[in-house]
Amino acid sequence: MNPVADIWVYLSASPLLWLTLTLAAYIGAFALYEKSRFNPLVNPVAISVLLLTGVLAATGTPYATYFEGAQFVHFLLGPATVALAVPLFEQMPKLRRAWFALTVGLLVGVVVAMVSALAIAWLLGASPATIASLAPKSVTTPVAMGISEKIGGIPSLTAVVVVLTGIVAATLGRFVFEALGVGSHAVRGFAIGLAGHGQGVARAFIVSDEAGAFAGLAMGLTALATALIAPWLAPRLISLLG
Repeated sequence: MNPVADIWVYLSASPLLWLTLTLAAYIGAFALYEKSRFNPLVNPVAISVLLLTGVLAATGTPYATYFEGAQFVHFLLGPATVALAVPLFEQMPKLRRAWFALTVGLLVGVVVAMVSALAIAWLLGASPATIASLAPKSVTTPVAMGISEKIGGIPSLTAVVVVLTGIVAATLGRFVFEALGVGSHAVRGFAIGLAGHGQGVARAFIVSDEAGAFAGLAMGLTALATALIAPWLAPRLISLLG
């Protein structure tokens, strides 16, 4: 008997193994992120995903088995999202002054994100189900999957696209803002939260508390606005494109 294989069989039976590996992968990836002086190209989420995917592939572990152990991290997304209300409350005076601009930016951003995703998928020859799966790509995963199912998409595909969208937004957002000459932390935070949901929020908090607060606001409002607009707008656009 191979002692290493015996040890792995024993460890893999414990749900805590996957929770431990998930935390270890992220801690290691974040250490690299810090050493790079928070270079957005060294995205800790992307690195963690690659490391964990490699472990799952190498060990032949089904995703369902992995999630059984790592679901505690998924559960903590709820309390973490609620906790965003604290820095947001501290920015309340600025929110009151900018409510109209934020409202207009939110509605335009949600519609543009949806329409552009559907149009690009249609131009690339995607099926109606695939096109519908891309509509809520800028919304946090649980909400996006619910919207996708509602409009005829594939929730599992939506989940993957949402993660990729967050990684791209968190990685390239800084360069886009610099190219456009956007210096306001409030504007940067709101834009990255609207486009990149949770990962955008995490990146914004590294920049400043102000950017993080506005990113958290954008993430929540984007989920709400998309949940209201997508079921009405997306099917009509898909029908028109089809």
